[in-house]
Amino acid sequence: MSGLEACLVELGNIEAILDSVADGILTVDEQLRITHFNRAAETITGYPGPEAVGQPCLEVFRQILAGERCAVCAAWEEKEYLRRVERVILRKDGTHRSVRVTVTPLTAGGQRTGIVVTLHDLQPLRDLKEQVRQRYGLHNLVGKSHRMQAVYRLIEQVADSNASVLIEGESGTGKELVAHAIHYRSRRADKPFVAVSCAALPETLLESELFGHVKGAFTGATANKVGRFEAANGGTIFLDEIGDISPLIQLKLLRVLQEHEFERVGESTPRRVDVRVIAATNKDLAQLVREGRFRNDLYYRLKVVPIHLPPLRDRRDDIPLLVDHFVKRFRRETGKAIEGPSEEAMAALLAYSWPGNVRELENAIEHAFVCCPGGRFTSEHLPTEVRAAPGTSAGASVPPDSLEAAEREALIRALQKAGGNQAAVAQALGLARNTLWRKLKNYGIDPKAYR
Repeated sequence: MSGLEACLVELGNIEAILDSVADGILTVDEQLRITHFNRAAETITGYPGPEAVGQPCLEVFRQILAGERCAVCAAWEEKEYLRRVERVILRKDGTHRSVRVTVTPLTAGGQRTGIVVTLHDLQPLRDLKEQVRQRYGLHNLVGKSHRMQAVYRLIEQVADSNASVLIEGESGTGKELVAHAIHYRSRRADKPFVAVSCAALPETLLESELFGHVKGAFTGATANKVGRFEAANGGTIFLDEIGDISPLIQLKLLRVLQEHEFERVGESTPRRVDVRVIAATNKDLAQLVREGRFRNDLYYRLKVVPIHLPPLRDRRDDIPLLVDHFVKRFRRETGKAIEGPSEEAMAALLAYSWPGNVRELENAIEHAFVCCPGGRFTSEHLPTEVRAAPGTSAGASVPPDSLEAAEREALIRALQKAGGNQAAVAQALGLARNTLWRKLKNYGIDPKAYR
């Protein structure tokens, strides 16, 4: 093989290596023309390599990096190099993409011969974060009742502070959703959100889970472990079922809240953390304090901002909205052409006392989607306990007047949402048109007032 052939083979190997790299890599010569453009750079910028190579860098990067100047030109003329700087670039198709940019000199024999630009694609991470924000945003907390409106206002008020929050409510009321909503509306939204179920682990394991341990701290500790507080540094830690923690864990948690520091199990060196604490419980912590089972000082440290989530039986006017929310979600997930509940099914849903709260309602709608082939699901498609004992659950009865008030409020809210369109209201609530007309007449509701 001749020297020229060897050089060509070596050049081909280099091209193949550069094309296998996930980051975009491009080079610019002394005339500031692009000399190399790897495949990742093509994907990130939208410019085909053959189209970019040979072009002045300004043609490709005039709007891609810093301000109105081409960052590559600035690097060549003024030696203003970039090191892992995040920028939003403008792709060839006009869309924007988040990247981390590094601009460095290319040298040979101690002389500058060009510029190397690397583009690390941040867009997949940005998209994932946005999906998480959408999944756990405030809009996922469904409810128009005055009690839920108070919860929404409190979330907005507390989100940007660093104050500890204690979320109280029965199981299934959506405590973790509220914690997520607070985190993703705060300045910590780009930092970790770490959730811990305090009731799921015994004391010794929970201590290691929260604070970590060092190798050899106990039998089975074969390596150092980072705890959840350390993992959440800069972000938020959500401590669910906080009422179940032992006195030892209560004491250690109090120290974190007061001093912002802790020690891993088996070591004596304090570690500092910057973590916002959101705790949740379905127990009466005040009663546990009175009984001496929960530390008074920890209780008040946690309860800087208390948020109480009402049980579903106390906000029945939200049931039609929640049903509509879950129907839309399961229709999207399953592809089933199910329109919603029939009149009798909605009556059963409104009458049931929902001891499992919103989570139980969600499961009931999913049950209906499994059992119903299409159209509107009836009470026969609902779980046995929902249809078998309307108005009761575990012996708890619901006063008829509260059901009537809830139904009237649901009709009014549906009319407001539909702008007084009775056909839209009937479809949303799963009622026949004549049934809707009769109910409006019985409750003295004039649809024209909502147009």
